[in-house]
Amino acid sequence: MDRRFLTVVSLSLLFALVVAGVFYQMVAGAAKAPKPQKIDMREVVVAARALPVGITIKPADVKLAKVPASQVPPGVFTRAEEVFDRPVISSILPDEPIREGRVAARGSGVGLAPVIPPGMRAVAVRVNEVVGVAGFVLPGMRVDVLVTGRPPNQADTVTTTVLQNILVLSAGHQIEPDARGNAINTPVVTLLVTPEQAEILTLAGNEGRIQLVLRNASDQSVEKTPGRLLTELYNVRKPPAEPAAARAPRPRPEPAAPKAETVAAAVPAPEQVVVIRGSQRSVELIGVKPVEPGGKEQP
Repeated sequence: MDRRFLTVVSLSLLFALVVAGVFYQMVAGAAKAPKPQKIDMREVVVAARALPVGITIKPADVKLAKVPASQVPPGVFTRAEEVFDRPVISSILPDEPIREGRVAARGSGVGLAPVIPPGMRAVAVRVNEVVGVAGFVLPGMRVDVLVTGRPPNQADTVTTTVLQNILVLSAGHQIEPDARGNAINTPVVTLLVTPEQAEILTLAGNEGRIQLVLRNASDQSVEKTPGRLLTELYNVRKPPAEPAAARAPRPRPEPAAPKAETVAAAVPAPEQVVVIRGSQRSVELIGVKPVEPGGKEQP
């Protein structure tokens, strides 16, 4: 047999054995690979559409969706009946799971009432374009409240800051900004305050003029301001205060006693008559009784 032929056959067999070994290793490795595990899915209640603050959830507003059990957030609902007739207190996006902290208890009210935390109050303040920061007041913003008026027993007008870092609950009938974030020009702004702050705000609105001052929501500081008087605004100098001795009432001078000459001049002089009796001449006063030498008046 030809040696060249044997060499070719031997090389072909060797090459076939190598390919068969590699293929065997690949098949064996694939057989030993772990099979994918089955993912555990859970049904949760999600929003069927965008749910704004203040609305009450109806059956058409929610749906059930399957979510991996490892990705289910805490506080979700698994049955749609659990969220029916519950007001929304925080905006919910479409297909977002509805959580316990986003809705209020059933029967807690509609509109703005469920948004008010326990122990707090909502006070509506009537404003105009200037008072409402030219309309740039949106729900969720923070404002300071200034009041301008004239305190009792004072002649000067004063402006002072009565409340600081107050949360705006709503502007008009809207309790959340629109999708574009546009300003809401409204004559009424509702503020979230404590009962004590509600008394201050009501008194300020009745006795003075209210001004809202917009502030950064991240600024939580409270500044102590002394207030400003109208005289300070126009740089009017006050007259110097008089000393206590000068302000004390001065005693009125007593009238001086009239002089003797004045009294004598005020009394009219009696009339005189000259009487001649023989060789004697005398002067008698009319209306004046003559006085005897002993001091007695003659009849």
